[in-house]
Formats: sequence, C-alpha cells, structure tokens
Amino acid sequence: MNFRPVDIARKLNVSTSALRNYEAAGLVPPAERTAAGHRTYTELHAAYFECIQAMSPGFGMDVTAEVLRLLQKGERSPALWCMTEAQAALFRDKRSADETLAYLESGEAESPPEEPESGGKSIGRVSAETGVPRSAIRYWEKEGLVSAARNPVNGYRTFTRHQVRKIRLIHTLRQAVYSQELAELKRAIGLLDPANLEAAKTIARDSLRYLERMNLHQLKGAYSVYKLCEKLDVPLSPSPRE
Repeated sequence: MNFRPVDIARKLNVSTSALRNYEAAGLVPPAERTAAGHRTYTELHAAYFECIQAMSPGFGMDVTAEVLRLLQKGERSPALWCMTEAQAALFRDKRSADETLAYLESGEAESPPEEPESGGKSIGRVSAETGVPRSAIRYWEKEGLVSAARNPVNGYRTFTRHQVRKIRLIHTLRQAVYSQELAELKRAIGLLDPANLEAAKTIARDSLRYLERMNLHQLKGAYSVYKLCEKLDVPLSPSPRE
C-alpha cells in the first residue's frame, strides 16, 4: 500500500515539509515517485516516520537520526546499542536526582553555624563532591545558572553551600533531551533563591518526575524501533570475532 505525503502528514500531525526534511537528512529511505514525479511512500516509509515521532521525545533527534541511519544500512546491533547508551545516561541522571534529593532532605545541605555562608568551597572541591566537571560548572556560571565569589587572596572561584545545591540540581538534568519542560526546569533552577531549601527540594522532586516521564518516552521509542525492525527483518550484525 502506498501513501501520499499528505496522508502521513495528517496521521502524524506534522507538515509535509517536515517529511521532506527527514528524507533529505537520510532518516528515511528515498521516496518512490509516481509517473507524474510526485512522492509516494510505502508502509515501510510510514514505519520510519512513526519511529521518528515516537523516538525523538525520549532520545532526541541526534540519537534518533543515528539509529535510523544505522538501520537503513542493516546495522541493527549498533543501532540498538546506541539506544542502550542513551537509556543508561537517563538512568545515571535518575540516580543523580535521587542522590540530590536525599542530600537536600538529609540536613547536610543546611549551612552549619560554624560555617558562615560568606565562606565557600573551591571549584575543585565542588567538582569532587558533586561529580560535575569544572568546565561544566564554569559554563553554568557563564550562563547565569550559578554564581561564584572570588577569593580575595588568589582570585579563585569559591562557591557557597547554597550554590552547591544549585549545581547538584542542574547536574540531575545534564543528559536530558531538550524540551520546553526541561527549559522551564533549568530556568527555575537559575531563578532559585539559593537560601530557599524547600524550593530546592520541590525542583528536585519535579526533576525526578520529569525523568520518569522521559523513561516512558524512551520505552515508547524503543517499542517503535522494535516494530520497525520486524518490518525490516534485518539480521544482527556479525560480531568482531566472526
């Protein structure tokens, strides 16, 4: 059965130009042509387009594009491992979010009386405590998500415990696929009053719920790839030993 571009566009609620762009980017096989030169898509094309729509919310377009290009080349095993890598990154974010919420709820995030908030930790110490690379912390400072004071003696960056809270929160979303919801979470972190511990806990819980939704999106995307593989009937790529 063949489909006109408008038929698939209506079914997926996208524009026909979006379909052409996916085709031009190599995410789907080249369209067939009618005698009059018009594009016509097969059921296999439709499966590719449906896969794009199902995968992109959870995996992002970069991973989606890589997976679909590999499948077109018959390289199913590398395609599946590419998805597994993205799923593993999401799991690491989830574990980081759990640890951040536990940190915020433990009381450790509070500034003890003997450690005035005017003091601070070096970027190296913050990096070691949070697992966030120094380059990422500097970038977040440049973007206005966190702020640092300067040591009056050597001019080095120093971060208060309140700023470390924000660094931990941002870290929980480091691998997340861009979406409007993610942008709003990061904006909330950037606007967070550093001294407001309860607001920080709320953002941490919101981040966890966001990651849970991303996990479901990835499950739907993986199922769509499974259905596409059934249509393709592509054998697994041989192992390096074969």
